[in-house]
Amino acid sequence: MALVFEELDYQKTPLGDISLRRRSEPRLNGKILYEVKLNDDFLISSLFTEAEIQLARLGLAALRSNRGRNFNSDPYLDIIVSGLGLGYTAVAALEDPSVKSLRVIDVMKPVIDWHQRGLVPLGEKLTSDPRCTLVHADFFEVATSPGGFDPSDPDRLVHAVLLDIDHSPSHWLNSGNSIFYTESALTKMAEKIHPGGVFGLWSNDPPESDFIDLLESVFESTESHIVTFPNPYTGGDSTNTVYLAYK
Repeated sequence: MALVFEELDYQKTPLGDISLRRRSEPRLNGKILYEVKLNDDFLISSLFTEAEIQLARLGLAALRSNRGRNFNSDPYLDIIVSGLGLGYTAVAALEDPSVKSLRVIDVMKPVIDWHQRGLVPLGEKLTSDPRCTLVHADFFEVATSPGGFDPSDPDRLVHAVLLDIDHSPSHWLNSGNSIFYTESALTKMAEKIHPGGVFGLWSNDPPESDFIDLLESVFESTESHIVTFPNPYTGGDSTNTVYLAYK
């Protein structure tokens, strides 16, 4: 089988040069993969998506488990996802019929364009769902500034914020993101979440006790989930972490 490699898009951004690539993987019988690079850093691969999907599923399951105690008036959920990536977290959230609205925030305009132009496999599914809005903005700025996530309704609270931007709470995509992982910034974000709501975060690293302590200084309780998935390159399993913090 011939090796296929295409650079579907390449653009310069304030954070560096970002590219979307599609290629076949000869070690996996020619399986077609989509990959995103920022400068020389591999950010995303369509080969490893289980933890991104579980970020949404675990977060929404946590809301359902708490609903009888905390959500008494609105049976439908308003969800924030950031960042967009290849769309796996957002699509997993939309699979839940309880989701009334989903705002997906990404600082990278090219990433939003890929979905709107149908360059990535899940783009059409996201852009055709009337519950989903793709927002070009800096999540960290929006989450910590006065007002809510919806400029048309600044007092509107959300039920869950699901975050997948940095490699981990201590390994950031860029150094400026570090200010978010503080008690002050997390408190400002938590003010935009309904009581009983959830903050979920994906991490490439094992659970970090310092970050769990930080979350527990802001939220009522915190838990971490190890998500295990097969790694065909190593012949074994790999793991990511999903943190859930309850307001």
